[in-house]
Amino acid sequence: MTIRHLRIFLSVCKNGFNTTKAAEDLHLSQPAVSLAIKELEDYYGVRLFDRIGRRLSITDAGRRFLDYASHIISLFDDLERSMQNWDSFGLLRIGASITIGSQFLPGYVKAFNTRCPGIDLRVLVTTSDELEEKLLSNELDLALIEGVSHEGSLISEEYMEDSLTVICPPDIGFRQGQVISVEEFKAQKFLLREPGSGTREIFDRTVEQAGFSVTPIWEAMSTTALINAVTSGIGISVIPRRMAVAALRRGDVISISVDGLSFKRKFHIVYHKEKFLTPSAKAFIELCRNYELDYPLPDYR
Repeated sequence: MTIRHLRIFLSVCKNGFNTTKAAEDLHLSQPAVSLAIKELEDYYGVRLFDRIGRRLSITDAGRRFLDYASHIISLFDDLERSMQNWDSFGLLRIGASITIGSQFLPGYVKAFNTRCPGIDLRVLVTTSDELEEKLLSNELDLALIEGVSHEGSLISEEYMEDSLTVICPPDIGFRQGQVISVEEFKAQKFLLREPGSGTREIFDRTVEQAGFSVTPIWEAMSTTALINAVTSGIGISVIPRRMAVAALRRGDVISISVDGLSFKRKFHIVYHKEKFLTPSAKAFIELCRNYELDYPLPDYR
């Protein structure tokens, strides 16, 4: 059993248990991929895949093997990267969900670059779901997300609390700071973040706990797009409070509260439970935890 066998097995799993696609991904022949899988099964004396017709279906033993193979390849890739860049200062790959990436990450990165100027910092801003996939495949070292991780192989540590606020146009009959009833709230037209985002998750969970659900008329990956839509009078939205400050100051929108509903959330630092955290990764995590103590939060536009 070799690293090559593990990479082939992982590629088969990544490509929907399709040996042809795995072969294309690895620039191998399909028989070579099938042979490698057979060699693994013969070596351990277990079936990693059931073969029904021409389709593969992973077995329970295969799922266990997948956990180990992912961990081993992750460690091996860390070893390769560390040793091949021994004379350099190192590489740190950071991911952030869209809200954190637009609000907080620029400040984190600027402060980190000042503290650790030799570290090559690479950043990816995308949805929380995609960040978890990147962490599981060892394409990221750590990520900052809204809400919590739902993947058992990932460690999720709280590092900051944030709150959402309900914003609406100033001309729909509500006044700034007003507390409205749940029934009034349910009657509105909702403009919300896309499913899978941390903001949307906390909204859906809060209203579900209150015994109802909402079907938005507008969904967007951009909080700015939601603010602009509310400003245009299309409906109301629930967004991070810090993102609404500038629009509230200009009077473009007003913020209201809903009796009995509290839209609060925790930001989390997430990394694989088997991940070896380098000193630079630990330093970045510590910076995020203490950022509000050491630096003023910016006024986001």
